[in-house]
Amino acid sequence: MAASTRALFLSCIHGGGADVSRHLALRPRYPSMPRRPRSAAVAGDAREAGGSSRGDIEAAKGAAPEGEEEEDEKVAVFSVAGMTCSACAGSVEKAVKRLPGIHDAAVDVLGGRAQVVFYPAFVSEEKIREAIEDVGFEAKLINEEVRGKNILICRLHIKGMTCTSCTSTVESALQAFPGVQRVSVALATEEAEIRYDRRIVAANQLIQAVEETGFEAVLITTGEDRSRIYLRIDGVLTERLVMILESSIQALPGVEDIKVDIELHKVTISYKPDQTGPRDLIEVIESATSGDITASIYPEAEGREHHRYEEIMRYKQSFLWSLVFTIPVFLTSMVFMYIPGLKDGLEKKVVNMMNIGELLRWILSTPVQFIIGRKFYTGAYKAMCHGSPNMDVLIALGTNTAYFYSVYSVLRAATSEKYMSTDFFETSSMLISFILLGKYLEILAKGKTSEAIAKLMDLAPETATLLIHDHEGNVVGEREIDSRLIQKNDVIKIVPGGKVASDGFVIRGQSHVNESMITGESRPVAKTKGDTVIGGTVNENGVLHVRATFVGSESALAQIVRLVESAQMAKAPVQKFADQISKVFVPLVIVLSLLTWLAWFLAGRFHGYPYSWIPSSMDRFQLALQFGISVMVIACPCALGLATPTAVMVATGVGASQGVLIKGGQALESAHKVDCIVFDKTGTLTIGKPVVVNTRLLKNMVLREFYDYVAATEDNSEHPLAKAIVEHAKKLHAEENHIWPETRDFISVPGHGVKAKINDKSVIVGNKTFMLSSDIDIPMEALEILAEEEEKAQTCIIVAMDQEVAGIISVSDPIKPNAHEVISYLKFMNVESIMVTGDNWGTANAIGKEVGIENIMAEAKPEQKAEKVKELQLSGKTVAMVGDGINDSPALVSADVGLAIGAGTDVAIEAADIVLMKSNLEDVVTAIDLSRKTFFRIRMNYVWALGYNIIGIPIAAGALFPSTRFRLPPWVAGAAMAASSVSVVCWSLLLRYYKSPKKFGN
Repeated sequence: MAASTRALFLSCIHGGGADVSRHLALRPRYPSMPRRPRSAAVAGDAREAGGSSRGDIEAAKGAAPEGEEEEDEKVAVFSVAGMTCSACAGSVEKAVKRLPGIHDAAVDVLGGRAQVVFYPAFVSEEKIREAIEDVGFEAKLINEEVRGKNILICRLHIKGMTCTSCTSTVESALQAFPGVQRVSVALATEEAEIRYDRRIVAANQLIQAVEETGFEAVLITTGEDRSRIYLRIDGVLTERLVMILESSIQALPGVEDIKVDIELHKVTISYKPDQTGPRDLIEVIESATSGDITASIYPEAEGREHHRYEEIMRYKQSFLWSLVFTIPVFLTSMVFMYIPGLKDGLEKKVVNMMNIGELLRWILSTPVQFIIGRKFYTGAYKAMCHGSPNMDVLIALGTNTAYFYSVYSVLRAATSEKYMSTDFFETSSMLISFILLGKYLEILAKGKTSEAIAKLMDLAPETATLLIHDHEGNVVGEREIDSRLIQKNDVIKIVPGGKVASDGFVIRGQSHVNESMITGESRPVAKTKGDTVIGGTVNENGVLHVRATFVGSESALAQIVRLVESAQMAKAPVQKFADQISKVFVPLVIVLSLLTWLAWFLAGRFHGYPYSWIPSSMDRFQLALQFGISVMVIACPCALGLATPTAVMVATGVGASQGVLIKGGQALESAHKVDCIVFDKTGTLTIGKPVVVNTRLLKNMVLREFYDYVAATEDNSEHPLAKAIVEHAKKLHAEENHIWPETRDFISVPGHGVKAKINDKSVIVGNKTFMLSSDIDIPMEALEILAEEEEKAQTCIIVAMDQEVAGIISVSDPIKPNAHEVISYLKFMNVESIMVTGDNWGTANAIGKEVGIENIMAEAKPEQKAEKVKELQLSGKTVAMVGDGINDSPALVSADVGLAIGAGTDVAIEAADIVLMKSNLEDVVTAIDLSRKTFFRIRMNYVWALGYNIIGIPIAAGALFPSTRFRLPPWVAGAAMAASSVSVVCWSLLLRYYKSPKKFGN
């Protein structure tokens, strides 16, 4: 289990024999978003004689020259005739996305066009056109272009967003920019992810576009940061030193660009990581300047945590300063007026009817209104300039109305000998104070939604012990360095109890490593020379020397973090509901506030029953004003905008911590609707490590000779059954590295078997269907053996030589622990379980009976698995597919939710929506249950956010006043508005304590 689990993260290609190649290709197996198939070459061997193919498709890259760059993307635009509605567009889009090598697809119903981004190594324009026509529409290629690495993904931190109206404004501004292909703005993380063409638009232009909407934008990454580093320079920088510094760095191999910022003492360097690294750059800087300048990695002052800390401190300081002024205002208006002596002092007249209390409140509330509350003014102005009113507009209108009416009332009293003023200075100052408190608490709570990412990042050690070797490879010393300075091919020493500083492979020593924090494998994994290790894991005992292979952003840990970050950026479809409401919410509230004020003001014109409760004309105006302000400040779309993203953020983080990687809100939303799960057999319901348990020869030949032919044929295959046969054949030879006979004309037939020529003998190895299609007669004796072995849940592989059956090999693949319990629990959750496998009916029925699955489809080819999924979908079911092999990827893509077993192939993992890192079947239950609980939280968030407005707005508008004389003061309404957002975030945060619904036995 440990070895298969680690295959999710690292794929190793070993050089000749037992020697470990210096250029060992260590590759993390985490899918980036969006998906990209890695190879087509191996897919030919994705047969399922007894289950899924789980071969390592990286082997197909062996023929590619080292250092070759990835294939460029291509964009094709097709005219599509016959589409009439969004359902037609959905059919076209899904048909295209099911093809291998499709990066993205978008269909325009009104324009009758489809734009497809694809990799030409895997699919052609003609195949895409045929796929569109297969679903009933006419398609014609009208335009295409090549997209290489000019397509980048930029991430920005955006300050000042308060609600979904703000995110919509930013999205619209960026989407309208030429060269921008896709934009996703997340309110909960306050970040934007922009996919753009750097030939048309630059990252600084994107920042400018955001800032023009009234928000501050800070660059997190341009998409090129994998080969860029920021160094801090300490020392006096003169023109001469800068020139020396630039020329010295530029002379290093692999350095592409250098920029020196003298004011910030910051050097930005773009470089090729295969040729140089951060440690080399620092050493060159310090040696070139004769020690006058020291260099270090620039502190990540622009990281997410720093921004959040700054924002928290800013709101905290603003709130505390507002209290300094607001508390006296509150005391003079609400408390001291009821204390004899103090009341007389405050009511002492200053000018005409203006008293000391009014003057003090005016003086004290002014800094709160215009200095502490200036953020709301600037936000409201910028929002109105772009025609997208937000929360700032409501606050500015409400507080200004209260403040300026109070100023008018006080000035009128100062110029009159009879007018008794009534001020609302406490309303404006207390309203701003409570809103600042609410924002402070909200940001504190939102910070906890991303704790999962912080915990993942904390797994990496701060320092590492670098071993120094002489020219002969002997260790001559060691030194402690910042772990961020590790470069490829460095040798790192890992002491007992220490953390592994980077991904790599062991070149010396043996130990046990605890990988539970990454893979979920509970038991420490033994490590010896040649074994791979993962950065962030803990060395239990023994000293290891590890050669670093993938460092920094290329490490497995960094890829997990990126995947979780991308998942948290991706919006769930249910978020559209909040977005649509927020677009009209603020203007509607402003109109409603005006109508409230007008209704109460005009109501005073009536006299007598039933209007006897209406006060005098002046009181009527003030009362209407209070009600109007209360409506304005209590109704805010903030809680509505936070309802979905906060829950999705927490859920994806919790899932990652429990070994379930969820690729965004779409996958999370689809998973909670699942009522039918299709399971693959080999590697999913079974362990995926078959072993040969019996051999029956039907021809007179030596067993070792028989296996020499079979192993020589199967040695070209990556199928788990083939590997089991080869391993069994090795045991029949005394020598460790036996050389099999040479094979010619090797052919692999997916879902059936393989054939080859060995020493002029034709050898065919596969299932019964393969034999019959190859015109080989199966004798009665062989059929009896097949029936007998299949009843024992064993997979039978038939071997034919020169068109005659020579023998039958029985292979057994043990069922995973807890498989029966998982299927039973899914039934309890009202989820139907179906098994679809390429294995024979006898074995499939035996396995199904053992795990408790009644609905079984056997001898299925890869395309038949996908067809079964579509058939279930047409019957009205929401289908999830659980698989691990190359031949599972079509079904994984076709399903509403694809769940890939972590120990499976890259293609399966790329095609899936959810990755089960620990390869435990019980994580299927966890994934579905977590999604259900998450969407229960989201629904409750919407109920709270909408219910709060539905109930709060009528009360604020004075609905209870006629019968109870109850009024909701504006500052109380503001406090309630702030509390609603905090409540929604805290309700989502409860997901942090999620636990799997059942602890399955071991």
